[in-house]
Amino acid sequence: QMTDKEWEERQNTRQEEMQAVSKALAVLSSDDAHDLFTRTFNPAFLQKESDLNSHIRKQAAALLMGMAKRLHSPRLATLAYKLKLDAFTRVKKAIDDMIAQLLKEKGDEIKHKDFCVDEFNTNQLQTENKEREKQDLIAKIEDLEMTIKALTEAIDNLKAEIAEMQVQ
Repeated sequence: QMTDKEWEERQNTRQEEMQAVSKALAVLSSDDAHDLFTRTFNPAFLQKESDLNSHIRKQAAALLMGMAKRLHSPRLATLAYKLKLDAFTRVKKAIDDMIAQLLKEKGDEIKHKDFCVDEFNTNQLQTENKEREKQDLIAKIEDLEMTIKALTEAIDNLKAEIAEMQVQ
């Protein structure tokens, strides 16, 4: 059973992963990166652009790797390595896929937590109802025991009166 603390921890981790991915995407989507992408098709600047491209790629990979180590997230580490090795288009797709997966997991966890909270509340309500029913039955038992005691005393008194009348 997942506690609220564990759920909060997972939500915070997921939020930090999404922030790290967003930062990497911001680096890749910056004006410098965009300029770099548009200029990479110019053969005259091919080597210079490759160096700039490599520098931006390294920055994004370092950012993701740092977050992966801090969050102990193998998914971010994998993404950082892909960023070092793959072209930006594949990395952007991987980032988008990861964001989509994180959002889906977040939604699933929210649904699961809501289900657990509903079940807990239902269980608590049933417990309270049964506790009330138990108290009512205990009171009824005590009432019936007092009635039995009173009737037993009345029977004993009547038997005594009958015995007294038979003696006379």
